[in-house]
Amino acid sequence: MRTFSTSDLSRKSGDIIASALQGPVSISQRGKPRLVVLSVEQYEALVRSPEDRIAGATADMPGPLAHDIATAIDAYLASTESTP
Repeated sequence: MRTFSTSDLSRKSGDIIASALQGPVSISQRGKPRLVVLSVEQYEALVRSPEDRIAGATADMPGPLAHDIATAIDAYLASTESTP
């Protein structure tokens, strides 16, 4: 998540908006996260009612799809382990 300071709000508002349209943006104050800015679509996905959400088990998926998901998860975990 990209981070900006509260002083960036007036100086870099265009950059913050552009970043927030790509993904959530953290706004920090005195080095501590204070706010998160996100697009309307991202917000609506967060507050979507539970009955609108879809959940499933990999055991119920076709084998190739479950394999692809497991591979993607492994790759993600490996990339986060190497990040300081």
